[in-house]
Amino acid sequence: MPTEILTTDDLREFRVQLLEDFERLLKTYNETPRKKWLKSFEVMTMLNITKNTLNTYRTNGILYAKKVGGVYYYAYQQIHELLQNPAK
Repeated sequence: MPTEILTTDDLREFRVQLLEDFERLLKTYNETPRKKWLKSFEVMTMLNITKNTLNTYRTNGILYAKKVGGVYYYAYQQIHELLQNPAK
């Protein structure tokens, strides 16, 4: 059975490659929405806001919501854009 010797440079190169792979996977995962529509409590958690603030955003047209059976649903894409560009 042949023996292969690993050097510290080999391990560093492996570490760098592994970290780059993880970064690529995490970026892809974070950019992919898990759900198209979010409930109010999910939006409040994502934006770290209260129920009153969420109601104000909805009333002032900052966020668009659909009401289905007494439950408000917010588009994930709009929430994501708001997080990326909070000044709008």
